[in-house]
Amino acid sequence: MKTILIKIYSFWVLFVFSFFMLLFLPGIILPAFFGPRAVAVTYFFMKLWSWIFSKLTFIRYEMIGREKIPKGKAFIYVSNHTSFLDLPGIAMMIRGQFRPLAKKELLKIPVFGWVTRATCVVVDRGSQESRKKSLNYLKKILGLGINILIFPEGTQNRTKEILQPFKEGAFKIAVDTGQSIQPLVVIGAGALMPPGTLRIKPGVIKIVVADVIPVLDGVDQVQFLKDHTFGVLQQLIQKNS
Repeated sequence: MKTILIKIYSFWVLFVFSFFMLLFLPGIILPAFFGPRAVAVTYFFMKLWSWIFSKLTFIRYEMIGREKIPKGKAFIYVSNHTSFLDLPGIAMMIRGQFRPLAKKELLKIPVFGWVTRATCVVVDRGSQESRKKSLNYLKKILGLGINILIFPEGTQNRTKEILQPFKEGAFKIAVDTGQSIQPLVVIGAGALMPPGTLRIKPGVIKIVVADVIPVLDGVDQVQFLKDHTFGVLQQLIQKNS
């Protein structure tokens, strides 16, 4: 009986996901044709979709520390990544619009692939040239006063470790642009929808924000920022789990 209920609920979640994504699709995709700033309209619909998705699926996002995010500034948001359920909560947490760095494999997902193309900076992780172009474009986005979002682990964490080792991309961008890092963690998403599965259950997901990490002068700023941010996220997860 329990297995049947889980399957029915999972079907309902996928229906809500797809139906409202299709309903809002024109408002999500069309603004992308009018330049980076017009995509603010896209993110209005993305945040609205995230809110509706949360309400109708009984997956509640608890926002902790949002008051720590200064208003009117663009940041490099850095987060852990454990599930597809991470993004709706992060979208509601971040002030204003943002651009996530996304792997090209997401383009293959029906409907969501179109949204990924319109809202994300897509990278082919197997191509050094693609990675370089993507990072350069993210720097341009920051220059326009728009937030960016990077999962420094590179992919969803399928290990038993709290965090996977971080890649350097987010921290190189921070050093090159002088833009501060805004750390946050998602807690509980992986338990509700584990990586690599469509089995979903309702529950509470915490989105916890830490203090902003500024770029400081130093000998090896990239390594320092990477290590420091790793430690901050690790402590946040341990404290709030």
